[in-house]
Amino acid sequence: MDENKIIITVSGTDKVGIVSAISTLLAKHSVNIEDIKQTLMQGHFVMFMLGDITNANVSFKELKNILIEKGNELELEIWVQKKGIFEKLNTI
Repeated sequence: MDENKIIITVSGTDKVGIVSAISTLLAKHSVNIEDIKQTLMQGHFVMFMLGDITNANVSFKELKNILIEKGNELELEIWVQKKGIFEKLNTI
């Protein structure tokens, strides 16, 4: 179901361990990573992840806050959206 799919966007200065930190956090909360894309543009790291929260052990809102806190800790911008909302916003 699309209602259990989320898009996580991570952006910031490239450094070792970004993918590991975010994927470890998602695994801790039983979020399945279904797809991941990342790129480096002139030292700027950008990553998109598609996650499934069907079996998550926290609510969407709690997960979103946990990821944003991790982003602050790592000095990264992290956005978390439900997939359906993300698609609607990007088709306007």
